[in-house]
Amino acid sequence: MPGDSSTGDPAATRGSSTDRAAPAAAAGGSFLQGLERGLAVIRAFSAELPSLTLSEVSREVGITPATARRILLTLEELGYVRSDGRRFSLTPRVLALGWAYLSSLDLGDIAGPFMEELSAKTRESCSIATLDLPDIVYVARVPTSRIMTVALGVGARLPAYVTSMGRVLLAGLPEDELSAYLSSLDPEPLTEHTVTSVDGLRDVIAKAGADGYALVDQELELGLRSIAVPIRDSRGRAVAALNVSAHASRSTRASLHAEVLEPLRACADQISTALNRRGRI
Repeated sequence: MPGDSSTGDPAATRGSSTDRAAPAAAAGGSFLQGLERGLAVIRAFSAELPSLTLSEVSREVGITPATARRILLTLEELGYVRSDGRRFSLTPRVLALGWAYLSSLDLGDIAGPFMEELSAKTRESCSIATLDLPDIVYVARVPTSRIMTVALGVGARLPAYVTSMGRVLLAGLPEDELSAYLSSLDPEPLTEHTVTSVDGLRDVIAKAGADGYALVDQELELGLRSIAVPIRDSRGRAVAALNVSAHASRSTRASLHAEVLEPLRACADQISTALNRRGRI
């Protein structure tokens, strides 16, 4: 969105050694545990933890200090990590990893004109995000005025359960994946309106699937309302979501339904068609 912010439980993200063995077995021995651990080390850094010591990385990722040291020194040699001798932090080079994905989609070029038109028509900000559990990740955005206390841009992450784009994308998951996600979730009441019960979240996600859109009313942040619809591939699968977000002083639930939903759907259809036509999704 704006609009729609990983937190997540590091232990749940790490999983046990038994959990790690499963992908290798499923992949017939082609699973590279070293690569998995290297990526996990990169993900250990965040806005809350911009720099980490070797022991902190070891604890966050669930690996031995010796393994953490080898990975950090390798990443430093490759230019993805820097060190002051004790603490490690990421370098701007890691942005190239995400940019490779974004540039392969050409989302900015393809979706940009449609999003600009939608933003002009609604006079509100709009965004596109994809699902990377437990979060959504912003991949394109057309802002108007800033309406959130957190800064959002391409690459920003927000919890999927409390965002309109997240709920639209969660509604498209297979039932077993959704159940696994919900069972591992510890929802935080970000505002007094946040749905935090698993049963309640399952209901609103199911409603988003049935309705073809999700509307979140001041659950992520007080004063913020957003509405989202899916962007679908040629097989009808929701591969991304498009939303419009607005301050509560300028919008009501009724006005989002009456004035924003149809232009939002039309824009998502245009983007889906354009991306499919170019073979991007």
